[in-house]
Amino acid sequence: MSTVDFVAAVEQTHRALLEFVKGNPVPLQERYSHQDDVTLANPFGPVVRGWEQGAATMERAAAYYRDGEGVGFEGIAQCVTPDLAYTVEMERYKAKIGGREDIAPFELRVTTIFRPEDGTWKIVHRHADPITTVQGPESLLKR
Repeated sequence: MSTVDFVAAVEQTHRALLEFVKGNPVPLQERYSHQDDVTLANPFGPVVRGWEQGAATMERAAAYYRDGEGVGFEGIAQCVTPDLAYTVEMERYKAKIGGREDIAPFELRVTTIFRPEDGTWKIVHRHADPITTVQGPESLLKR
């Protein structure tokens, strides 16, 4: 598969994420591989493996968002090979999160790994977390 196909796949994933922060997980679920080796580490934890757990985790996570919109996607790194590709990005959004009624900005650092399946790039791993600034060593300790 070509780099052009990969660029289109990333754009489709970004559009799916814009729906996700409105509370709709379906477009993002459609971007994922449905195989048992899929992994997902979203900001709400824990890491899950396999399509069924991944799909359920996406549904739970999307339910935390309402009235969201994208602010921007900043590409940090990208690599495309015939068998795998990845992106490292900063994703910026605003949304109502959890039970809050105010729209709040938030950002995530994200690594997404894709592989070609049935003529398109599918997500096989996504790790998103809110660590977007320098953290001290004590940040590793549970509070």
